[in-house]
Amino acid sequence: ALLTMLSLMMVAVTIGLLAHILVSDIQAISNSGRKSSNELKDLQEVNENLADEIFIDSALKKHHVQNHIARLTPEEDDAKADIVRVLQSPSTGQRTMGEKNHSILNHRIRNPRALPAGVSLVQIKDCGKRAIPLIANRIVSGNPAARGAWPWQVSLQRSNIHQCGGTLIGNMWVVTAAHCFRTNGNPRQWTLSFGTTINPPLMKRDVRRIIMHERYRPPARDHDIALVQFSPKVTYSDEVRRICLPEASASFPPNSTFFITGFGALYYTGESQNELREARVELISNDVCKQPQVYGNDIKRGMFCAGYLEGKYDACRGDSGGPLVVKDNKDTWYLLGIVSWGDNCGQKNKPGVYTQVTYYRHWIASRTGL
Repeated sequence: ALLTMLSLMMVAVTIGLLAHILVSDIQAISNSGRKSSNELKDLQEVNENLADEIFIDSALKKHHVQNHIARLTPEEDDAKADIVRVLQSPSTGQRTMGEKNHSILNHRIRNPRALPAGVSLVQIKDCGKRAIPLIANRIVSGNPAARGAWPWQVSLQRSNIHQCGGTLIGNMWVVTAAHCFRTNGNPRQWTLSFGTTINPPLMKRDVRRIIMHERYRPPARDHDIALVQFSPKVTYSDEVRRICLPEASASFPPNSTFFITGFGALYYTGESQNELREARVELISNDVCKQPQVYGNDIKRGMFCAGYLEGKYDACRGDSGGPLVVKDNKDTWYLLGIVSWGDNCGQKNKPGVYTQVTYYRHWIASRTGL
């Protein structure tokens, strides 16, 4: 009976240790004294940012998954937040983790942090929405992207030099390609840059954690996916917004609108670009992509091809890890693919190969809670 009870406890801890905490004395300045629904949503995000900052650099940073505001109660000049904290527990040391959790909380709550007066509140938008509408006759494949056109695009940089692309999927998470970290997976040596130009950047963030797929084994090309956790969190705006993640069972018709974006080179031996560029591409069926003159047996489960067999437009060096996105009939954009590999750039019968996001949807959720 004791062994059974311990087993059930371990299963519960594996799902996640939920600690209900109360963060008090977080001050919110409001001219009216009452918060509108939009203001409360924004206060919710700011409070989550503050709660994350408590743990992101603490002794529990390796086990930190996310904080979530379960309830935000407006008061006359204050906002009281009930926060659910999600931890990924190790196989042992449950009690030690719990003691550390309470110790960190007690220390920080004795020194509460106030929100600055006049804080700028930005209404939180839904995922996958662009501030700039897509006008088919205006956007031409290969053109520089308009400001705010692809607000989920991220530049992964080492020593302030662009290395790979990435896609914002949450206010502290980016998804990219695992091969970007093949030679250097130290998060302290990486930063993230947002905006449609490398220099000057719209804003930058420090990388806190890099999670590569456990089955990625170079030089093999399958399971080419990684997650990057950063801090502090971003506040969504017209120029910074997360992409929608499709369900694992989602499918999109071949005639849908597909785009790739990135700061990569315009030809194989070229240099990365300072301005973000966009290109419209077409999906290529696996039956075609697995033909001997294309990629044959190199196409594995969790991969798909996109581009043009005649070599019209393609991703290139420096675009790795970036997004291939698709628009549904409600003008909402979803992340369908991650730039992974290909033979040269834009060559005949050698289209781009992408990591299939729906195939790894459950893996993403298990690591991020998204």
